[in-house]
Amino acid sequence: MKIELASEIDFKGWRDAAREACRRDIRPDELQWSTPGSEEDLFAPPPSSARLKQNREDDRKVVAPKPFLQAAERVVCLREPERFSLLYRILWRYQKERRLFQNAADPDMVWLNSGEKLIRRDVHKMHAFVRFRKAGETPNDREQFVSWFEPTYRIERLAAPFFQKRFANMDWVIVTPEASIHWQDNKLTFGEGGRREDVPAADALEDHWRTYFASIFNPARLKIQAMTSEMPKKYWKNLPEADLIPDLIRSAHARERAMAETAPTLPSPLSKTLSERQAPELEAFEEATDLIALKKALRTCRRCELADCASQTVCGEGPAQARVMLVGEQPGDQEDIEGKPFIGPAGHLLNDCLEKAGLSRDDIYITNAVKHFRFEARGKRRIHKPPSVGHVDACRWWVSKEIEFVRPDVIIALGLTAARSLLHQNVRLGDVRGQAISLPQGQTLVVTCHPSSLLRQPDAETRLAETEAFIRDLSQAADFLARD
Repeated sequence: MKIELASEIDFKGWRDAAREACRRDIRPDELQWSTPGSEEDLFAPPPSSARLKQNREDDRKVVAPKPFLQAAERVVCLREPERFSLLYRILWRYQKERRLFQNAADPDMVWLNSGEKLIRRDVHKMHAFVRFRKAGETPNDREQFVSWFEPTYRIERLAAPFFQKRFANMDWVIVTPEASIHWQDNKLTFGEGGRREDVPAADALEDHWRTYFASIFNPARLKIQAMTSEMPKKYWKNLPEADLIPDLIRSAHARERAMAETAPTLPSPLSKTLSERQAPELEAFEEATDLIALKKALRTCRRCELADCASQTVCGEGPAQARVMLVGEQPGDQEDIEGKPFIGPAGHLLNDCLEKAGLSRDDIYITNAVKHFRFEARGKRRIHKPPSVGHVDACRWWVSKEIEFVRPDVIIALGLTAARSLLHQNVRLGDVRGQAISLPQGQTLVVTCHPSSLLRQPDAETRLAETEAFIRDLSQAADFLARD
């Protein structure tokens, strides 16, 4: 049976016909897929030409996973004559082999995955290497541009949405040998292909593009094989900057030597470290006599590298003569942005637990053992990273000054980082939790967990139990105040 499709990329026609063929359980070798202009096999028996129509008497259910249909829509853009037959064979097999797509070594899966990869790469190259040339302006002052491109596969419809979104404020045409993409008056249409001669050879902006390309070319990072892999030579003839590449490659070694000879001589990092150690420690900050002066000095602190990465210093907050001081670990992402301690999810949980323990945040001085946010960048997100022992020790002077000026009766350490800052040594939470520890300055120290640890509990039951234990620790601090 011969199935005639409307075009070389008629995915919808293939999908409808393939669904009906699978519904009737027609074997792949019993179908012949034909597209306009496809070559006929002179030695094959003449197939019967027919359009598959739904047979209501046959209610066999056909299942097709969404990822397969998405891949098939791309793979039909290949130039392999058997692509429609191979796609149908995969669909037909899946009705009987439900684990087919999990077998990456299956020949049909290898073909499907490699074909989809080729199409994705070709679309990416079109997005990267289309260069528009100005052709004029419309009566309503919209600029008109045109470009010539030669894709390896029939990807014009797959690539078009990218250009529609990115260049929506101008009218443009992309001409390829087999099709053309038109964006005019906010409407996307497709037409027949054209010739390279139909596109202007150059425009006035190309000299600016060449200047930009030459200025960003770094000879010290030249890797010819990697460059030609990402920018294959077959695209060079359509790129205005391509005529600069041979000269830039030839002069790369000379330019690299010149850069090395004119590079500034940097001081030895070891020398800088030793000189800083010889300077009087915190000489500029010892004049602080109250919290206001201390916070002003704290914003200029450069005792560790965290100040170079964080958005700002997060100082303590609360009454200057509070009876309770609460010391956390370090600011989080939201605290780093706003410049205030404990305003994120852990801060909201802390406020609720303080209220249940009979304490009010308005009466508490809240600070952190480390004053800058330490994080690890993952894409656009900043992921919390615990401070090191060196960071805690570098910030201990600030915490001791806060205790000196606030003069609290009770100090609550939230987590082991805060406990190390106050006790000058590492401790285990189980060894100190629930105890009243007397500090040399006369304060009573209560050590408990950090509220962020409650948010990380794996289930609701555990989280509830840990939260109740946290509230009991806070209540213990409130009891110490009541005894005085």
